[in-house]
Formats: sequence, structure tokens, C-alpha cells
Amino acid sequence: MSIDIINLAAPGIAGLPTYKPGKSAEEVGRELGLQHVIKLASNENSLGPSARVLTALADGSFDLCRYPDGSGAALKRALADYHGITPAQITLGNGSNDVLELAARCIVTNAHEVIYSENAFIVYHLATHSIGATPVVIPTREHKHDLTAMVDAVTARTRLIFLDNPGNPTGSWIDRAQLRAFLEAVPENVIVVVDEAYYEYGASLRADYPNSIEYLPDFPNLVTTRTFSKAYGLAGLRVGYAVSHPELADLMNRVRQPFNVNTLALLAAEVALQDQEHLRRGVALNAQGMADLTAAFARLGLNWFESIANFVSFDLGRPAHAVYQALLHEGVVVRPIVEYGLPDHLRVTIGQEHENTMFVKALEKVLEAGNAA
Repeated sequence: MSIDIINLAAPGIAGLPTYKPGKSAEEVGRELGLQHVIKLASNENSLGPSARVLTALADGSFDLCRYPDGSGAALKRALADYHGITPAQITLGNGSNDVLELAARCIVTNAHEVIYSENAFIVYHLATHSIGATPVVIPTREHKHDLTAMVDAVTARTRLIFLDNPGNPTGSWIDRAQLRAFLEAVPENVIVVVDEAYYEYGASLRADYPNSIEYLPDFPNLVTTRTFSKAYGLAGLRVGYAVSHPELADLMNRVRQPFNVNTLALLAAEVALQDQEHLRRGVALNAQGMADLTAAFARLGLNWFESIANFVSFDLGRPAHAVYQALLHEGVVVRPIVEYGLPDHLRVTIGQEHENTMFVKALEKVLEAGNAA
């Protein structure tokens, strides 16, 4: 082949690494010949969707030979009622990743800058580079957002700021007062996307954790993104949404792919939103699991980032790859986070009680073997 296809790539694309998701339990079992593997790598909710969702999906009263409702009208109405907003403020996406990219695509060009934190969710990096915009990456302070530095970094070229709250992979957060002060300091012609993928967990763990949707009347340059992939247990169906000023939602819907949320996802999300009791069980299970895992880290002499999400990242005090590999051989899949600049850390998702117990036992065994060696 004489053509150099890489040279045909749009600016910003050729240098992007391919996103590498966490290994699946099936993949690890097949590779290592293990019968029982648990996956605690991708911040999924292992409790799964509610029984009401499963019943609705099993009912089969939908026509899969037809395209889904392209506007997602029923789910938008349900979300509008739930949040006390209007359907015109909502943009639906194939997961919240989708709406994060839509927010960038509709307002950012290669002449602009996009600000986000070091260690922030990798999709911000991917979205910025795919557009050809200039990333302005702000170093964290003690692995938390340096909001003052982010405001100071705003220039005439700044068009967008991504702010994950809580952050991934650290699980750190900013409180209500900090968020309001930040929004007040950002020029009104700079869009601020507050990524609240773990909102339901954060709200259950911290009384001062903000619901940024409540700030929308005061800040028309604000976009809040949420997902059904985490606390609602619908990661396999991929449905998320953004809430914003109606004019900004209109712009995002102009660049949104037609039928970007499938029929089953629309139905499942609407039913999941109605089953708040299942949601409460899930967040309570997460809170107990967080307490159990951090107690185990303390017992093992490990440091960790305080987290209000459904995961916690812990520090091994040395390159984490060997421990990660050893855990795989014990049938436990966690997540290395070297791509986030944290080569000595592993991130573990809070699972159900038996999964957390299996992880702790495996970690104890691996660390003991490493110390003996």
C-alpha cells in the first residue's frame, strides 16, 4: 500500500491514543483459564437495573423494526418532571460521553481553547483533540480541581471548561459554595460543562455536594450532564443526558445524530427513573461498600483518595502494574490509571458485598506475596 492513511487524518486525530476499556470478566477468564472472575474496573453498578426495568424490557411491547423516537419525548417529559425543568432544556445522548462531545462540537472550533483538569475524565481530552481545539490542562492541587487556576487560565480564545464533579479517577469533589463562586468568576461567554455522572452517589454521601441543575436559572452558560449508566445500572444500554439553557440545548440537538438513543434504552431509562426505591438501595449498598474497602486499605497500610463516587483509587507506593496483573490471576479485574498520571494507583469499583470481600482477600494475598518476595 503506497498511501499513508495516517497523514490524511484530521488535525488532532492522528496523535490520539485508542481508548482502552477495562478488561471484561469473560476476557480474563478465557485468557487465564479461570472459572470465576469479578469485574470491578469500569465503575458499573453490579446490583444492576431494577426488577421493574427488567420486566418492562421482557414485556416486548415495542416494535424493533421501527426507529426509536428520535426526540425521546417520553423520557424527556419524565426527566423534566423529575428535575422541575422543561423538555426544551434536555439533550439525550448515547451515554453521557455522547452529550459531552455534543457540547464541545456545537461551540468549539480549532481556533478555541478548552480547559480541564489534570487527571480529569479522558473523554475531555478526546473531544478536544478530535475537534482540533487547544487543550489547556490545569494541574491539580492535592489531586483536586484548582478552580482559581482554571479561572486564571481563561483567555479570549477559551470557549469551554469541562469540570467533573466528582472527578474520575480520584473521586474528589467541589461543594456548593465552591461551584457557585467558580461559575460567578467564569465569563458568561465561556460554557461550563459540569459532568455529574456520579451525582446520585455523591448526593448520598455528602450533604454539601451540589446539584448543578439548580444553578441553571442563574448561569445560562452552564451545562449539566448525567447518566443512567452508573447508579441506575444501565451501562449496557448507554443513555445519558444534558440539561442546559434551551438555546444551548437546541444547538446540541442540531449536531446530535438522529436516533442516537435506542428504543430499549429510552424505555429502560424512563422506568428506572420511576423506581427511586431501587436507586436508594443501590446508593446505600455503595456507601457501605466504600466504608468496608477504605477500612481494609487502612488495615493494609495503604493510602487512598477520599471519594464520593462508586469507586476508590488507592496508592500502592510503587508502580501498580505488577499488583494489577497478580489480581487478574486471582480473578479480580480492577483498573490501572497510569494514563491519568497515577502509575502507582489502582482504581476499584465498589461492588456487592461478596465482590468486595473477594477483592480484599485477593489484594491481601497479592500484597503478602509481594512483601515475602
